[in-house]
Amino acid sequence: MEHVHLVAEEDDLYSGYNDYNPTFDAEELDNDAGFQQAVRTSHGRRPPMTAKFPGTSTGGLTLGTSFGSRMPLASSMGRPMTGAVQEGTARPMTAVRAAGYSSAIIRGSTFDPLGQSKGPAPPLEGKSEDTPDEKVKILEKKVNDLIEESCLAHGRGDLQLSLDRAKEAGRKERALVRQREQSGNADHINLDLTYSVLFNLATQYANNDMYAEALNTYQVIVKNKMFSNAGRLKVNMANIYFKQKNYPKAIKFYRMALDQISNSHKEMRIKIMQNIGVVFIRMGQYSDAITSFEHIMSESPNIKSGFNLILCYYAIGDRDRMKKAFQKLICVPLGIDEEDKYIPPNDDTHANLVIEAIKNDKLHQMERERKTLAEKFIMTSAKLIAPAIEATFADGFDWCVEMVKSSQYIELANDLEINKAITYLRQRDFNQAVETLKTFEKKDSRVKSAAATNLSFLYFLEKDFDQADRYADLAMAADRYNPAALINKGNTVFVKNDREKAAEFYKEALRNDSSCTEALYNLGLTYKRLGRLEDSLDCFLKLHAILRNSSQVMWQLASLYEMLEDPHQAIEWLMQLISVTPTDPKVLAKLGELYDSEGDKSQAFQYYYESFRYFPSNIEVIEWLGAYFIDTQFCEKAAQYFERATLIQPNQVKWQLMVASCYRRSGNYQKSLETYKDIHRKFPENVECLRFLVRLCTDMGLKEVQDYATKLKKAEKMKEIREQRVKSAREGSARNARREGSASSEVDIKPVSCPEPKHSPLLDQGQDSGHSSHGTSGKGERLSAKMRALPGSHEPYEASSQRDIDASYVDPLGPQIERPKTAAKKRTEDDDFADEELGDDLLPE
Repeated sequence: MEHVHLVAEEDDLYSGYNDYNPTFDAEELDNDAGFQQAVRTSHGRRPPMTAKFPGTSTGGLTLGTSFGSRMPLASSMGRPMTGAVQEGTARPMTAVRAAGYSSAIIRGSTFDPLGQSKGPAPPLEGKSEDTPDEKVKILEKKVNDLIEESCLAHGRGDLQLSLDRAKEAGRKERALVRQREQSGNADHINLDLTYSVLFNLATQYANNDMYAEALNTYQVIVKNKMFSNAGRLKVNMANIYFKQKNYPKAIKFYRMALDQISNSHKEMRIKIMQNIGVVFIRMGQYSDAITSFEHIMSESPNIKSGFNLILCYYAIGDRDRMKKAFQKLICVPLGIDEEDKYIPPNDDTHANLVIEAIKNDKLHQMERERKTLAEKFIMTSAKLIAPAIEATFADGFDWCVEMVKSSQYIELANDLEINKAITYLRQRDFNQAVETLKTFEKKDSRVKSAAATNLSFLYFLEKDFDQADRYADLAMAADRYNPAALINKGNTVFVKNDREKAAEFYKEALRNDSSCTEALYNLGLTYKRLGRLEDSLDCFLKLHAILRNSSQVMWQLASLYEMLEDPHQAIEWLMQLISVTPTDPKVLAKLGELYDSEGDKSQAFQYYYESFRYFPSNIEVIEWLGAYFIDTQFCEKAAQYFERATLIQPNQVKWQLMVASCYRRSGNYQKSLETYKDIHRKFPENVECLRFLVRLCTDMGLKEVQDYATKLKKAEKMKEIREQRVKSAREGSARNARREGSASSEVDIKPVSCPEPKHSPLLDQGQDSGHSSHGTSGKGERLSAKMRALPGSHEPYEASSQRDIDASYVDPLGPQIERPKTAAKKRTEDDDFADEELGDDLLPE
């Protein structure tokens, strides 16, 4: 009975499992959210469903919603059981037919009723950075990044940053090596990375002029036998020794590198041998250098080696070998295609576009640079050897021209001819230069323009302005865009006082070549002559931005600011000028003049004295210094400067009068009297000197006073006669004065035989405003208002007649500073001089 009961319970327990209807409506499956979710999350993307007991769910998918009143799916934890069913345990699920799923689906995969799943995908495993291999890879990447940053920084010109990155890459690489050793992978060290780090570090050391560190780093690479082809780096080490001017070691390392490079690397070996030849030239061992360069010219000729070979032959004076070397030089192939490929055809539009694109590309630029360098070396060689290979310079140049005409550089022949003319100019052979240049009048436009430009310049220097203008027109007709021809044309117009037209030519030259400094300078001068000071200032400021250290530009700027009444700016520009040319006496004198106008006497004296020190023959500077010492009561010092002026201008009496006056003021009356006597011997008709002699002899009680008084009377009469003649001559030529000259009636004409002193404004500062600048004029404060007659030469000179002599004079140094009078007392009747008023001249000094 119990067995039957158990069977009945099992029937009841498993009832309904066989009631599955295979004809279930598919539309219900489409509308069932749970089923569609199961389909979408198939192929292992949804975690497995779990349920501990039948009828309960822990969040897993239940199928009861779509299959009527069926029970939820059991968990995969349940195991099929046989025999009696125990309470609290999972029970086996059996059915006649399969329900569309299996235990495998429940245990390890998502529901896949359509059979689309290809099996569960393995989950992605995250990489751990803690493993030794990962640490090594990260460090290697950092080292490579640092090397790249170092190279990029060097490309930008930031040498310090490139060196810092190279050093940091070296530190990281050593840390990488230690990491490998600690992990036991020392056999797997990346030698290429180590080589890259060391090589970059050595290169950056050399770029930063740290030659000792660079050599040490290169030495580490070279000594390591594990690095293949490291011997080539000895070339770099030799280059460093060359920069250090350690030429024997440079040659040693070049030769060591040459021994380690196989013959298959022909180009590298040629370059090393070329470096060896250059080092021998620096050492003065021309025979060894010739050996290297001759080998190069026989194996793989190039322009630089050919030029160096000519230099070596010129140094040893081998005339025949110079010729042979020049012939080899002009035969060196440049490896440049003809220029015809850059001429676009007229019918092919696509080809025209291609040619236009490559006309100025990097390759064409390189070709032009190589050709320009070759032409420069050939021209330099011809100018160098022309005077040495033949008896005369002209014959040597003609030989070079003939050789060039028969070579691939035929267009250089005309340039050599023009250089021949320029060489004639340097040798001061102007006729030959003109004859040579005139042969180009029928050549092509470029050469014709250059020759005509030089001819115009030559005629301009010879002041043949008509010929200069003619050849300037020829140069402009041959090449209107030649700025030099336009400048020459502007110069010829400038000297004809057509300043506006000259400015137009200079402007046109600037439009053709904005960097033409000659045109900009001349344009500034033209504006200055026209009175357009602001425009001139703008031109010279632009020119100063181009030519920073041009002394002429700075001088013009200072002059313009002075004309614009801005002395402070003028002083600033002159200060910049003396920083460039500190020994220019004219600039120093100008600074002294500006400081003097500003009232700064001490600064003015400093610059005037510096100007005198560099050029002690400038009369204006000497005059100012003498006046300065007189103002400061150092008459002895002033006498030294005026004595130097007498050496420079011995026929100017005023300097000698100033010397005598300095002696008199300093109290040396005897020396002063001797000086005046010497002046009288040289200039016997000088009235001023005779007046000083009469006064001094009177004060000193000398017997010569009567002779000098007689001579003074005669000199004054002669002066009056001359003045009357001059006055009548002026009245007679009044009608012709306007046609003959400027203001001749305003100029005081003086006889040549009796030059009279003329004072500078500086010396007249201490005099009265009514005093004339001429020492013999009657407007001085000490001259009497009326001329008095002197006794005749046959009359005795007596004390009573002394009052009738006009012995007054004008001190060429100006009035003396009044000194305090002490010990004054009242005049008495017994005083001999009580009835006379003594002037300042008679007071003792």
